[in-house]
Amino acid sequence: MPRTTKPGSFVQLLTEQVRHEFTASQQYVAIAVWYDAHDLPRLAAHFYAQSVEERNHAMMIVQYMLDRDWPVQVPGIDDVRGDFAKPVEPIELALAQEKAVTGQIEALFRAARSEGDVLGEQFMLWFLKEQVEEVAAMNTLLTIAQRAGTDWFQIEDHLAREAVGDGGDDSSAPAAAGGAL
Repeated sequence: MPRTTKPGSFVQLLTEQVRHEFTASQQYVAIAVWYDAHDLPRLAAHFYAQSVEERNHAMMIVQYMLDRDWPVQVPGIDDVRGDFAKPVEPIELALAQEKAVTGQIEALFRAARSEGDVLGEQFMLWFLKEQVEEVAAMNTLLTIAQRAGTDWFQIEDHLAREAVGDGGDDSSAPAAAGGAL
C-alpha cells in the first residue's frame, strides 16, 4: 500500500529532511572553504569532514525510504552562506544549524509516533542520539573559538590536540544509499 505524502506526514518530513541534510552538507563546504581561504587548515578539514557526515545522513534517509518502498525525491538545496568576518561566525552558524536540525529530527520522531510507525520511531532514535553529539561538539568548538578571541591559531591548536566531534565509525548507524563516504 503506498504511503501518504500529505504535508506534515512522516514520509513528507523525511523528504524535507533529505533537503535539510544536503543543505547542511553544502553549508559546511562553504564554511570549510572560508577557513581554507584564511589558512586555517584544521578548521577547514573539520568542516569538510562535517560536510561528508551530513551528506551521509541524507543518504541514510534515502536508503531507509528505499527500504520501506516509499517514493524518494532528491531535492535541491537552500542557499548557503560563505562570507564571514571572523572565525567564530561560521561556528556560530554551524551551532545554530545543528540546533535547527535537532528540532527537525524531533519533529520527525513525533510524526512517526503520531502515525503509529514504530519502525520510523526506531529509525529516528539514531538521529536523535547523533544530534546530541553534534550540538555538544559544536558548543565546545564555539567555546574554544570565543576564548581564542583574535588569536585564530588557538582554535587550530585545540583541533590538533582534541578530537572535536569525531565519533569515529558508528556500527549502529543506518546504512547510507550507495555506501557512506
